[in-house]
Amino acid sequence: MELLIVSLASLLAGLVDSIVGGGGLILIPALFATFPQAPPATLLGTNKSAAIWGTAFASIQYSRKVVMPWRSLLPAAGAGLVGSPIGAWVVTQVDPGLLRKMLPILMLALLVYTLAKKDMGRQHAPRFAGKQEAWVAAGVGLTIGFYDGFFGPGTGSFLVFAYVWLLGYDFLNASASAKLINVATNFSALVLFAIQGHVWWHLALVMAVSNIVGSLIGTRLALKHGAGFVRQVFILVVLALICKTSYDTWLR
Repeated sequence: MELLIVSLASLLAGLVDSIVGGGGLILIPALFATFPQAPPATLLGTNKSAAIWGTAFASIQYSRKVVMPWRSLLPAAGAGLVGSPIGAWVVTQVDPGLLRKMLPILMLALLVYTLAKKDMGRQHAPRFAGKQEAWVAAGVGLTIGFYDGFFGPGTGSFLVFAYVWLLGYDFLNASASAKLINVATNFSALVLFAIQGHVWWHLALVMAVSNIVGSLIGTRLALKHGAGFVRQVFILVVLALICKTSYDTWLR
């Protein structure tokens, strides 16, 4: 029964995450509720070991249908690969409590801005080109990669928003680009968890398959319905993140 519960949660997480990020909002609480006595680091590591596969498959699916900006995307992914372990190291040195309290406010500001700018992310009009875009994208990858290692919730959504707001992408292209960067940041974190023995591989393998199935479904929906659909899912996921992080910060 436990395996069935986390497998279904992993499938739904893969579906949501492939569209706009935020799969951890589903899978992590499911793992903590199903295995309340397990070490948190082990559950987080097991989550990463499943989520990385769905994100990777989503990235492959998007690359077949969407023109991927590889010249800027690869530096961004590389920067994310560097930023994530730096963030993970910093969190061992300082208390992330202040960021935890600020996160719901930041997410609320992001949501309000997105709702106010009704046309934002509907048209694909990149603001930069060539080396300039590569540098900006690398900055995004490094910053959000650091955040992913340091704290984590909403990483995929922050990546999508950064590509829409800062680089001028539509939501579909932003989501496609965000996936590869997210693979890099997840890989860094997974290596760290695996080295420390914080992955239940027997559980991770089954969850990974479910996550991939969900990812393939979500990617197909995003490609079929386009940027407007991805924007609506983005708004719903950010709203859910606000509720979840507010509860964790102020009510629990």
